[in-house]
Amino acid sequence: MNSSKHTELANHAWSVADLLRGDYKQSDYGKVILPFIVLRRLECVLEPTREKVAAEVVRCKEEQLDPDYFLPRASGHSFYNTSSLTLKSIVGDAGNMAANLQAYVGAFSPNAGEVLEKYEFAQQIRKLDSANLLYQVIGKFTDLDLRPEVVSNHNMGYIFEELIRRFSEQSNETAGEHFTPREVIKLMVSLLIAPDGDALSLPGVVRTVLDPACGTGGMLSAAEEHIKSYNKDATVEVYGQELNPESWAICRSDLMIKGQDPENIAFGNSFSDDGHKRETFDYLLANPPFGVEWKKVKEDVEYEHRTLGDSGRFGAGLPRINDGSLLFLQHMISKMKPVDVKGGGGSRIAIVFNGSPLFTGAAGSGESEIRRWILENDWLEAIVALPDQLFYNTGISTYFWILTNRKDAQHKGKVVLLDARDQWVKMRKSLGDKRKELGDGTGNKPNHIGDITRLYADAVSAASDPKHALHAKVKVFDNTAFGYQRITVERPLKLRFELTEEALAALLASKPVQKWAEERFLPREPELAAKAKARRKLTEDEEAQFRKLADAEVTVLGGALKPLLGSEWATKSEAQVAVRSAMAEAGVPGPAGAPFAKAFRDAVGVRDPEGEVQLLKGGASEPDAELRDYENVPLGEDVEEYLKREVHPHVPDAWIDHAKTKVGYELPVTQHFFVYEPPRPLSEIDAELKALEAEIQALLGEVTE
Repeated sequence: MNSSKHTELANHAWSVADLLRGDYKQSDYGKVILPFIVLRRLECVLEPTREKVAAEVVRCKEEQLDPDYFLPRASGHSFYNTSSLTLKSIVGDAGNMAANLQAYVGAFSPNAGEVLEKYEFAQQIRKLDSANLLYQVIGKFTDLDLRPEVVSNHNMGYIFEELIRRFSEQSNETAGEHFTPREVIKLMVSLLIAPDGDALSLPGVVRTVLDPACGTGGMLSAAEEHIKSYNKDATVEVYGQELNPESWAICRSDLMIKGQDPENIAFGNSFSDDGHKRETFDYLLANPPFGVEWKKVKEDVEYEHRTLGDSGRFGAGLPRINDGSLLFLQHMISKMKPVDVKGGGGSRIAIVFNGSPLFTGAAGSGESEIRRWILENDWLEAIVALPDQLFYNTGISTYFWILTNRKDAQHKGKVVLLDARDQWVKMRKSLGDKRKELGDGTGNKPNHIGDITRLYADAVSAASDPKHALHAKVKVFDNTAFGYQRITVERPLKLRFELTEEALAALLASKPVQKWAEERFLPREPELAAKAKARRKLTEDEEAQFRKLADAEVTVLGGALKPLLGSEWATKSEAQVAVRSAMAEAGVPGPAGAPFAKAFRDAVGVRDPEGEVQLLKGGASEPDAELRDYENVPLGEDVEEYLKREVHPHVPDAWIDHAKTKVGYELPVTQHFFVYEPPRPLSEIDAELKALEAEIQALLGEVTE
């Protein structure tokens, strides 16, 4: 079937939109047209075996046999329908159309019925019936010849995907939520599969593909198509999982229409209800939602992380709750095929991310630990920076991450960074936030997809050859280049000591002084002391009395220290001696002990670069938390040498607290491609301003003449 026939059939189905206009929103046209397309295709596929299935239904009833076993065999497919109705007979009985259509749909096997149920087809039937549109809509589809001998499974897939694309692009309010632009998918699949071209050309090749956030199945279809472009006889089994019911139904319908096993598309959340447990795949690809929180599955994910550790999917770490992107990647990595002793097996992964997973999270955070796990296992092959404004629902910059556990020799221990941000053409008409697209060499557009794919294949040699035309667009780094040591740089706490009104008030309000005051008066108040000792609640009056007595003791201590107001001391010991002397002179046995000493220092001590260095018990300098700083030192570099070179020239008394050192990983892709552009000379700007000023004056002169 040629492309014009595809378009003709798609246009026929699309014409139903004219009937729906006014009663349905544009974004809801697909809720009617797609399930009717599925229904009509299934009807055409089952037509040759209708009588055989009907006879088998009778036999199953008479002999009490399991219909779910015998009826698929009779139909010759994984699905069947036990009704004698057809769309043509339904439309011929105008008075009972809605009821008959409901009965017809209800007679499908559970796997097909579940798909139509997720489309909320019963609700659409009622709505069409109440709008008096059911007759016209059914009539449109009875005229559509979708028999397999006329439209093959492969071509039916093209028609269905074309309709999905039209619906997604028709409505900006939903486009992009469950649909990735086709040219982005094409590039992603090319980068994922291109290195395996020779292996895919071998006879009898079988490959499995998984998309754990498959949406309407566009990536799976593209992957299957691309693999078959190398070998039309290749067997490609596609698998997926989708949370959105309508998108799941569309994807599952696509597989049914193409003759693939619809059971391969699981419904539910990939994190809390993995639909492909203990399965592994040759290729995995996904475009998970950007920056979507995983709070709903927090309990399940944290339980698996905590109890299974590295034996589960999320052992490496958990990202912050507001972005589950890296959970998807860990989930996909868990489904890579192991590499055997001969180097066979293994998998390749491609996933679309925004910039956040590249660098969000400091050393030791969940995100950093996940990146560390990936790089230390040598799974990250490349990151490709894409143009912004490529997607329907966001204009932000995006990146492909390509991973594999079977790197070739030239990629082992390396990561390729490829800058494709300038590979785009402007769209004639924006679709949501999508204003740019990747050209594929057709329609007078450059072949960006081919160019990027070729550069990707040639990345290592292009990066090492300064004369290569695209040398500046690709860089290759060792895995360790993205690691760093997060060191804590401490400086000593230096204090001078001064008793001011504020310092005295803070000292008297401190817990050690308040406790001392209670210990002073409670022996004289046995009833209050007994209650306080038993930790029984005081009455309001008792509480007031308690506070009054305590405040009286504190006032006595304050009076003893008041003569020292305005005094300054260079060292802590001098200040302590002065305070003890003042209390002794006033006849007040003031508080003592380590808690009071700390409260005294906190209240009276004043930070001073020339002050006394405070010491810990062992004699080491006490660090000043306010002067604490952090430095990122490249992995492998001696941190003490870094301290001497970078820090000591400015603060010679600084030291590293090695107990707090953490290893982190980040991937600052765009930073490696940054090219400094000096600002324009002031003289040039000044000349331009003067020229503009003269132009304005000339225009004003014309107005006033």
